[in-house]
Amino acid sequence: MERYEPTWESLKRYTVPEWYMDAKLGIFIHWGVYSVPAFDNEWYPRNMYLRDQAAFSHHREKWGSQSEFGYKDFVPMFKAERWNPEAWVDLFEKSGARYIVPVAEHHDGFPMYDCAYTEWSAAKMGPCRDIVTELERVVRARGLKFGVSSHRAFNWRYYTREEDFDTTNPAFAGIYSPNHPKDEPASPEFLADWWARTKELIDKYRPDVLWFDFCWHEDEFEPYRRQTASYYYNQALEWDKGVVLNYKDKLPDDTAVFDVERGKLDLLREHYWQTDTSISSKSWCHVEDDEFRSVTSLVHDLVDIVSKNGNLLLNVGPKPDGTIPQGYVDGLLGIGEWLKPNGEAIYGTRHWRSYGEGPTRTPDGRFNEREQQPYTNRDVRFTTKGDALYAICLGWPEREWKIESLGSSAGKVAGVRMLGSSESISWSQSADGLTVKAPAVKPCDHAYTLKIDLRS
Repeated sequence: MERYEPTWESLKRYTVPEWYMDAKLGIFIHWGVYSVPAFDNEWYPRNMYLRDQAAFSHHREKWGSQSEFGYKDFVPMFKAERWNPEAWVDLFEKSGARYIVPVAEHHDGFPMYDCAYTEWSAAKMGPCRDIVTELERVVRARGLKFGVSSHRAFNWRYYTREEDFDTTNPAFAGIYSPNHPKDEPASPEFLADWWARTKELIDKYRPDVLWFDFCWHEDEFEPYRRQTASYYYNQALEWDKGVVLNYKDKLPDDTAVFDVERGKLDLLREHYWQTDTSISSKSWCHVEDDEFRSVTSLVHDLVDIVSKNGNLLLNVGPKPDGTIPQGYVDGLLGIGEWLKPNGEAIYGTRHWRSYGEGPTRTPDGRFNEREQQPYTNRDVRFTTKGDALYAICLGWPEREWKIESLGSSAGKVAGVRMLGSSESISWSQSADGLTVKAPAVKPCDHAYTLKIDLRS
């Protein structure tokens, strides 16, 4: 097969693999040194050096001056002493997820794998374990897909450098990056190191998914975006498998898979896409006094995203000892329970000509999930597989559903049943819609799937 060149024209030959479009649900994992302070969110390493942030005063009160106790001093406290990758993957399998994406390196500059380009890594400090490699072995042994994420690009701009902070000490440049003026673009040396680490991740793990956070959108990374995509795709040709490159911006639509952080799209998107969000509503990593989303909201996200031609990458934030807080466990198990009777309408499906109907509009774009209003029993989402059309109803009615998109002009309905229910369902079709009487007993919670035999 023709190899990819580092040009957008060449990269537009990329196609999203079928396995990814079939999988629908993945697990993201934010776990690292930032889990130790467990305050505010995963940006604690940055915010503890910003004088106007709550993390700054909190740090001084609890840990001391940033000149004496810096972020680096949390590293020995990150021990992962109770971490069991087998137990993690047991939980992820119960959730129904089909691919797993740990953060390989966050903005903090502390890789969670044995990186050849730094001594500051989980393999050499803290837990002294190659977390990513150990997890990969278990994930792949279970037949799941495995990916890695890189947030390294922002490390150059991440830390504040002042005379009374330890971030200016050259002895710690391995984690904070070398001292430099605040607004200076990433140096050629940093860019070369970023590329070496990116290439290492690709070669070391042959990832099914390679996910990039923002900041490689900065101008100095422009040639590396094309170089990364072409190298990754060419390696995948050698591996003889389909891969997925996730991006947030600065890549043409048909060269990779667009990712929306903590948000969704209001309409069906022609190009395949993904939402990444967390079960925690406060943070991506473990924090004390966390708040967790309801299972209903998570199921509704999955259904809405799949109906609009996308996947859901759902995050968990383990504690520094390696255990997963109960709020995350409850969310994952809840989705898994819903998928048992309803997975037929999710896995391996594709979008219909309409994503759905109903009065509740979805805010469009990133970082707006708090604006999302609860769905009602009039909100319906569609998926298809083979000869079946699935209408997933996002609420339970008092008596019946009226699905206006399935009036007689949509085609002749020849049969209707509800997944998970053995009851016969009464229904009728007219010019203005399909009316379906609700069964006497709910087969599940959160959302309810009508499997419809629709003939053109």
